[in-house]
Amino acid sequence: MILFPAIDLKDGQCVRLKHGDMATATIYNDDPAAQAKAFEKQGFEWLHVVDLNGAFQGQSVNSAAVGAILKATKNPVQLGGGIRTLEQIEDWLDRGLARVILGTVAVRDPDLVRQACKAFPGKVAVGIDAKAGKVAVEGWAEASSLGVIELARKFEDAGVAAIIYTDIDRDGVLTGINWDATIDLADAVSIPVIASGGLASIADIVRMTMPDAQKLEGAISGRALYDGRIDPAEALAILQVRPATETRS
Repeated sequence: MILFPAIDLKDGQCVRLKHGDMATATIYNDDPAAQAKAFEKQGFEWLHVVDLNGAFQGQSVNSAAVGAILKATKNPVQLGGGIRTLEQIEDWLDRGLARVILGTVAVRDPDLVRQACKAFPGKVAVGIDAKAGKVAVEGWAEASSLGVIELARKFEDAGVAAIIYTDIDRDGVLTGINWDATIDLADAVSIPVIASGGLASIADIVRMTMPDAQKLEGAISGRALYDGRIDPAEALAILQVRPATETRS
């Protein structure tokens, strides 16, 4: 079970948004590379990075900041936001990313996702961001008619390394992960699922150890780490112990 600390990049800075609204950005660090190194020193073994500007503009915008992060940490890094072509995928993987996250293109061009998975096995994840159960695209600015599970099942045999599922209504507001929807998704597909959006406290970390959550690859934490609501050492220690024996509702 992996706890992924998040670095969301806006104009070269580490920020957190509320409900994906760029106007709500809170700046937490103007040195993303230093933040990546700090997460590594705290004991995290992965890093989740999003190019927020890129997600809205449809192309990589914070490339310099991502490059600095890759140089600063030995941890594997997964990146999403504005990655829309095979050439971009190959370029980022050549630069040292562990895996790319495809979101909008997974809706617009699912065949490209399949091509990418074939060309770069184990290196491609799909980001599914949903509002009221429907998938959103273009940096969450546009809604689609697709349901979450409907989209996920399109990639069952594609070789996708993971699905990162974000409940937009909970993202950045510390209301707790939507465990019901996340576990329903994990039950519906064989692809590993990573929970995202709303992780708020140690209670969410404990929830990750429950038997019904064991099928998840892990969860992403942003604001709760930056605000000190979650102690990294405590959280990582909880995830290293054996699973809890009772399921929470």
